[in-house]
Amino acid sequence: MNWRYRHTVLVLCMGAFFVTYFARLAISPVVPLIVADLAVSNTVIGVALSGMWLAYGLSQFPSGILADRFGERRVILLAVGGTTVMSVLLAFAPVFPVFVLAAVLLGLLAGLHYAVATTLLSRTFSDVGTAVGIHTAGGPLAGLVAPTIAAWIGVRYGWRPAIAVSAIVGVPVLLAFAWRVRPTEPRRPDQRMRERFRVGPLVELVTRPELLAPLLVAMAGTYVVQGLMSFLPTFLVEFREYTTATAGVVFSAFFLVRTGAQVVIGRLSDRLSRDAAIALAMGAGCLGTISFVAGPGAVGVAGGVLLAGFGSSFFSAIDSRFMDALGDAERGAGFGLVRTTYTVVGAAGSVGVGLAADLFGWAIAVWILAGLFGLALLIVVIDHGR
Repeated sequence: MNWRYRHTVLVLCMGAFFVTYFARLAISPVVPLIVADLAVSNTVIGVALSGMWLAYGLSQFPSGILADRFGERRVILLAVGGTTVMSVLLAFAPVFPVFVLAAVLLGLLAGLHYAVATTLLSRTFSDVGTAVGIHTAGGPLAGLVAPTIAAWIGVRYGWRPAIAVSAIVGVPVLLAFAWRVRPTEPRRPDQRMRERFRVGPLVELVTRPELLAPLLVAMAGTYVVQGLMSFLPTFLVEFREYTTATAGVVFSAFFLVRTGAQVVIGRLSDRLSRDAAIALAMGAGCLGTISFVAGPGAVGVAGGVLLAGFGSSFFSAIDSRFMDALGDAERGAGFGLVRTTYTVVGAAGSVGVGLAADLFGWAIAVWILAGLFGLALLIVVIDHGR
């Protein structure tokens, strides 16, 4: 591979991640419109969205198995194409049960991308951390623009066009990926897929000493990130007494910081070490979440955005660390299993933060997140010293 082709693959993988992230985030801003139009409750539509995110986490492991059998290119095309089709089906769902089915399938298909693209980049680049950081930045970038675009379209034209716009984003990326990315050789084209689901080898993989500590860190960090993504605007409105518009601006700034920090942390993991970059992110995240709840006025919120946004971008370093610990033949299914494990556990962050806020108030809920970042930092330090 020459320089031009490698970077074409990287840019298109980032674009594919942008599409799969955009499609999921475009739904939340128009939830009130969906509730009114389909005559359902917030609780019921919350269940549908939870199903989407759970399906996203669960599909990470099978995505690696599919890539080992059919090659990464085909799986990424399925992820982007399937996400695009499901966005259209979601937008034109005639009744709520069809909406729920489309939302779950959207999460399932979108979840096929990330682990497979990371594996592809590990085969393409020597500086894996930097490449993964650039690729991962596609998610926060979508988080920066998708809610704004969906809300603007939803207010003017309704929730269906707001969700359907994801297809307009997805089609060009799908065509470009199919045109410019060459077919990839599968690692295990002849192995029966049933063999890859045996419980014993799966448990052995995720409990290896070199994987267990970073897996615990990833679980704690993902829980915090999911909680912040779900409730940061609400926290700013109810605890900091911001207006909804101002809270939205701060939330966008949080995603903006995350977009740049993904690349920075990935590069640091290549230049220093994986553990140093992860520890730096966890420490910054701990200080940032404390600043949100205890910092003075606008300075406290600004510090929270910068530090918590930086800390929430630890994925580019920790995913590279997982890749380092996995053999080349294990990276497809192995990394997919790791992603499923920490994504599914971390998805509880939305429920956990909401429950803590209801029971104990927003201050305690955010202090818990700071404590989890601190605990993750402690695990990194102890594991590095072994």
